[in-house]
Amino acid sequence: MSVLLIHSHFGPPPAHFADDPRVTVVRERALSAADFDAATGLFTTTHLDQIGFLAHAADFVPGLGIYRPLDKPKRTDLVLTRLNPHPIFEGIEQRSLEENKGVAGFYGRGHNPLPEGALAVNGIGPNMLPIDWDWALPGGGHIFAHAGNDIGGPMGGVAERGTNGVPADRIIAWCNGEIGQ
Repeated sequence: MSVLLIHSHFGPPPAHFADDPRVTVVRERALSAADFDAATGLFTTTHLDQIGFLAHAADFVPGLGIYRPLDKPKRTDLVLTRLNPHPIFEGIEQRSLEENKGVAGFYGRGHNPLPEGALAVNGIGPNMLPIDWDWALPGGGHIFAHAGNDIGGPMGGVAERGTNGVPADRIIAWCNGEIGQ
């Protein structure tokens, strides 16, 4: 069992995923039900063909809402607030996620509505809309949703950004049950 990275665009997958033996990289168009059955976790990227991905709808959980972008966001709309502790973010300064080279909004510019029973982890803007949440499924397992750019993509490249961002290793460890859920 490993974490499944659905690689949905051309070129190599991000090195911090491809070089990790706990991750299996599969091109989006080569996916099969067996790939989902063997996965402890699943990553998709902002490049995912959402219409094509509907072919795999039977492998997913009902009850997920549709992404809602912020309407003409200003800097104050991009402020992040930690709403609840989560092992993925332990020890990461919330403010360090807000900007990349002095520009805000890379972490996200919208939110995914919380499913019933989900726990909001990080909120965005003055209304603290749920940009990150963790949903313990009634039948077992968890879904962690991030409503922004690839949380484990540019943000995961800790070497390039000092201590900013969420280390991809931490996300992989959470998916594999190596750190708390």
